[in-house]
Amino acid sequence: MRPVHRLMTTLALTILGCGFNGSALAEESQFSYVYTTDLLPKGAKEVEQWMTWRHQKIAGQYDQVEGKTEVEYGVSDRLQVALYANYSWTRAFHNGPLGATTPPEQFADKDTGPDEHFRTARLVGVSGEVIYRVLSPYTDGIGLALYAEPTIGSEFRELETKLVLQKNFLDDRLITALNFTYAPEWRYLQDPVNPLTKSWQEETDINLNVAVSYRFAPKWSAGFEFLNEHEYNSYRFTKQSNNGYYFGPTLHYGGKDFFLTATLLEQLPWATPHSDTVEGSLVGGRIYDNDYEKYRLRIKAGFYF
Repeated sequence: MRPVHRLMTTLALTILGCGFNGSALAEESQFSYVYTTDLLPKGAKEVEQWMTWRHQKIAGQYDQVEGKTEVEYGVSDRLQVALYANYSWTRAFHNGPLGATTPPEQFADKDTGPDEHFRTARLVGVSGEVIYRVLSPYTDGIGLALYAEPTIGSEFRELETKLVLQKNFLDDRLITALNFTYAPEWRYLQDPVNPLTKSWQEETDINLNVAVSYRFAPKWSAGFEFLNEHEYNSYRFTKQSNNGYYFGPTLHYGGKDFFLTATLLEQLPWATPHSDTVEGSLVGGRIYDNDYEKYRLRIKAGFYF
């Protein structure tokens, strides 16, 4: 079996086979990608460490490891704030359209020859995060929260906003969540009109993500996450370049002072061409532009203090 398929099999078997004693904490991250309305209580603090591995493009070699180190604080039982650093490492060779070496989106400003081995790392930027819970799934029947996350880096700016919905069933053992994301961003890239200069160029990510998790044993939950991601070369729903669909299992463990969540996703062959799709980036129903790959593995660890 290929390494990624072995990872998927191992995660699935772990989900089916594990069971331990204990109870889950409401503020834990049940999912790796999808947010819920469960927040830290007033005065609580948490450190989270994220690791995301992106693997496999059209051909050749491609790996990217993204890291995020985050500190969260519960201002009130409804309001949570956070500050974190984003960093990334990548290697690529003959991975893009027409067999050219193509850096991922976080390194799109780098000049790379089509036959070069690309390998580098950088601090992508620093982010702030604010989540305000309007409704709670435990007292109001449904959870509703508003999310805002500005990011500033030397070559990158973004304002990510989310509408977060959550609904619980079966005495809160079954958790469902939906996120709608609107995220305009700016990258300092080679100017398309004057290639000898660089300029800030706009792009917008618009995503609709869904997740389900069931607590099958004390401290342990398992389920799935589904991501539907769209990219536009404008601030509106025009000049669409890409759409991608990802699906895979998620596993969560919540201890007294920490939690651990892992999700492994595979891109589904549902992508379609659009007006601004890069030629050659759509292969076999999957999009392989610089922000899309075939597999994603994300692991999140949180520690309370």
